[in-house]
Amino acid sequence: MALNIVFDPLVPATIIWVAALFALALGGIALWTGLRGSVFRTATALLILLILSNPALIEEERDPVNDVVALVIDKSQSQKIGERDAMTDAIAGQLTEKLAALKGLDLRTVTVTAASGDRADGTNLVTALESALIDVPAERIGGAILVTDGQVHDVPETPDALSFDAPVHALITGRKDDRDRKLTVVRAPRFGIVGESVTVTVEVTDYGPDSPGRTLVPLEVRVDGEPRLTRRVLTDQPTDIEIELEHGGQNVIEIEVADMPDELTDQNNRAVVLTNGIRDRLRVLLVSGEPHAGERTWRNLLKADPSVDLVHFTILRPPEKQDGTPIGELSLIAFPTRELFSVKLEEFDLTICDRYRRRGVLPQVYLGNVARFVEQGGALLTAAGPAFASPFSLYRSPLAAVLPAQPTGDVVERGFRPDVTKLGARHPVTMALPGSAPTSSDGAPSGDAAWGRWFRLIDSATVSGEVVMSGPDDRPLLVLDRFEEGRVAQLMSDHAWLWDRGFEGGGPQSELLRRLAHWLMKEPDLEQEDLRVSAQAGTLEIRRRSIKDEVGDITVTAPSGRVETLTLDSLSPGLWGASLPTEELGLYRLNDAALTAVAAVGPLNPKEFADVRATEEKLAPLVDAFGGGSFWVADPTDQLFAMGSGISLPDIRHVRSGRDMAGRNWLGLRQNDEYLVLSVTQIPLLTAGLALLLLFAPLLLAWYREGK
Repeated sequence: MALNIVFDPLVPATIIWVAALFALALGGIALWTGLRGSVFRTATALLILLILSNPALIEEERDPVNDVVALVIDKSQSQKIGERDAMTDAIAGQLTEKLAALKGLDLRTVTVTAASGDRADGTNLVTALESALIDVPAERIGGAILVTDGQVHDVPETPDALSFDAPVHALITGRKDDRDRKLTVVRAPRFGIVGESVTVTVEVTDYGPDSPGRTLVPLEVRVDGEPRLTRRVLTDQPTDIEIELEHGGQNVIEIEVADMPDELTDQNNRAVVLTNGIRDRLRVLLVSGEPHAGERTWRNLLKADPSVDLVHFTILRPPEKQDGTPIGELSLIAFPTRELFSVKLEEFDLTICDRYRRRGVLPQVYLGNVARFVEQGGALLTAAGPAFASPFSLYRSPLAAVLPAQPTGDVVERGFRPDVTKLGARHPVTMALPGSAPTSSDGAPSGDAAWGRWFRLIDSATVSGEVVMSGPDDRPLLVLDRFEEGRVAQLMSDHAWLWDRGFEGGGPQSELLRRLAHWLMKEPDLEQEDLRVSAQAGTLEIRRRSIKDEVGDITVTAPSGRVETLTLDSLSPGLWGASLPTEELGLYRLNDAALTAVAAVGPLNPKEFADVRATEEKLAPLVDAFGGGSFWVADPTDQLFAMGSGISLPDIRHVRSGRDMAGRNWLGLRQNDEYLVLSVTQIPLLTAGLALLLLFAPLLLAWYREGK
């Protein structure tokens, strides 16, 4: 209950004040001139003005309102390093008990985790604090206590950005003498040319009171999970690293530096760079044998692609057609056979032999060069014609060592529709080709493909490789194989051009050729054994492709080192997948018995691990501006109240506004003394009778004075 005197004037307050000044002025003049009764007349005038002011006594019934205090607990990933996580839980428990024991306080606890605050890159403690107090009037806020390692990334530049004015205190976990090593990517390209090197600039920095200073440390580089190079770099100095891109598409470059003795964590010893490999141009050598209807089709398909540089070697004048015409009188220029097949062969990415027949044009040594070209990482595609089953076959040359299909000597000449084999339904080159037959539950094609017929197939027996398409009587039609570092594809028919001409509806010739070329170029998207993972909306989406009937479990290693095993579900023939929710930022590693993959959740190099040492510097502007304090709860030099396990807490006090809010071993919360008014009673101080009595008294005294 509270009592107050208020005035509710019966006339405008301005008139009352002017009249009061006028009455005082007249009373002063009368008193100065010695006029009798002037004091009583002035008192009567002022009393009349007091009655017109209508004074009243206000009686309020009040209900005190508690102050609101925010307790913000940092549970981000940097807080999970070492003993910080357990320390934070212990501090939060003790603070909750201490604050609950103080009367007149309402506690609001906010926990900032990787899922809530760090997803936007960094620890957003101040944002969480404002969200917790957004519905609280500023005059009710008693203060805020932040339990954190000090690595906060949303501290405003000016305190005016916050919507309240109350003390902010920081309890710093961690220790002042922590040591750590950090790897920073200074510059990294987003794109690069396949076959050329890109430059990644990194810097290794050692922190801590006992850091060794500038020294050489081992550094390892991995690309797509495979070790690429190891070297020693100097700390505290930018270092350029040259890395060659071996394939198109995304190249995941991992850079890792050796651990520092007794450092906080090794999670910031690694960095990831994603660089997209772009092929400058695909250099193709097309070798055509005897002329046929499909020769122009191959040339048109390759010339239509602007990313292809085509060199077409075709035999227009075979040796048996030599006549006595002098060379100088021929309209044809001499083809640079030696330069192509001996000097510059390795400059090509793909060699295509279309119905080539040994006729003495290319010496055996040149064909041996093609075989070595494949052995050293080149790609070869052959489209067989009837000559492949004859004594003039390419199989009777040094190329036999790299070809997976051996001719039997038979040529099948009847109409048939190419089919995708059961293995081909799982192979990325022929998987789900447009118009292909649907697959049954066991992954085998069921029914016929909606493709036009072919009318010739060169019968063969597979020596190695994988048959992904078949012809009549399940004879091999398309065979894929790897030989040493290179790859080979054999198409056992020369009638693919019928699809291009649209015969009986045609077929996906251009799509098949595109996939073949990409598979031969070792593009990751066309690998038959592949493990892929991508991070999407806080979830790892895992895809495993294989031509096998079953695949094993996947082992997932989180950035913190936590290991989890996943069993994949079959999604379609040759494709398995699974989803895994993520709780940590950083690099996840996946592997099975044969393959590895990596994925970066959140930013590639998150702020959360840019510097993991405990610090009070980032929060200092905010703490100082609001009159709070910073306390190292794990530092024995701070004179705090010990709570065991090497942790100490400051005392907590409720302090009236205008006083200091922090000391060496205590922190204060502002006592606002706010309340709610439940009821109001108004009692007039000058009733009518009392007012008349008060008026008559000075008047009578004035008459009495004048009557003497």
